[in-house]
Amino acid sequence: ASAGRRLAARQRRFACRQGCRLLDAAMSSSPLVFPSSHPLILHKITQMRKAKCGPKYLQQLLKEVSTFLCYEATADLALAPCDVTTKLGLEKGKHLASRVGIVPVLRGGLGMLEAMTEMVSNAQVWHLGIYRDKTSLLPVEYYNKLPKKVTVHTVFVLDPMPISGSTAMAAIDILKSWGASHQLKIKFICIGAAEQAIQNISNAHPDVPIHVGIIDKLQDVAGQPLEPILPGMGDIGDRLFGTGEDAAPPLDEEGNDMQDAP
Repeated sequence: ASAGRRLAARQRRFACRQGCRLLDAAMSSSPLVFPSSHPLILHKITQMRKAKCGPKYLQQLLKEVSTFLCYEATADLALAPCDVTTKLGLEKGKHLASRVGIVPVLRGGLGMLEAMTEMVSNAQVWHLGIYRDKTSLLPVEYYNKLPKKVTVHTVFVLDPMPISGSTAMAAIDILKSWGASHQLKIKFICIGAAEQAIQNISNAHPDVPIHVGIIDKLQDVAGQPLEPILPGMGDIGDRLFGTGEDAAPPLDEEGNDMQDAP
């Protein structure tokens, strides 16, 4: 047992060193990549990785991590002076001057949306549906609810776990075409990402800041050039909505794994 614990400890130290190297590489390759080093973010992402983390707990963790990342990503939003009536009379204050749009990429991005709208309560929300074709590995757009006119200064794109970055790049391409004449500022927020995804997004859109909770490494698997990633979090959309191979096993009323029942 003690040997097993020592092995597990060595594996954790190796994973930590590997993660630090990935963070350093990402930051050196692009000045607009901002990996988080916050202990609570890293702790909660570890909880998200657990295979038996069901939709309800996953949603809670997604919201909490997204709140932290939103705080970091909104640090440079513009403010304007305003008057505020207090119990002691009229005082000077500041209010948010930037008009903000939020674009969750369906479906996984929906898990990050509640945190963003709670933090930026007057934000406008538009949905983009994009998936990566499993054969061609190219992004396919199937849903677009952007308005005809650009009404915001800054847009935050939400996609929890990009592997190749193709859907994120496609979403940013769409937003740039939509807001080309309005100097629209675009930021990308993800809970985790494959190292290759960060590199691809940075290369395609070097002007777009990327706020990421943690960076994972791609595995070299024959016939699967872009996945899986190690350790990864599975398909967040499937896990959130209880569908697909990555969905957590069903639990009974007492919270026990029903698949373990006789």
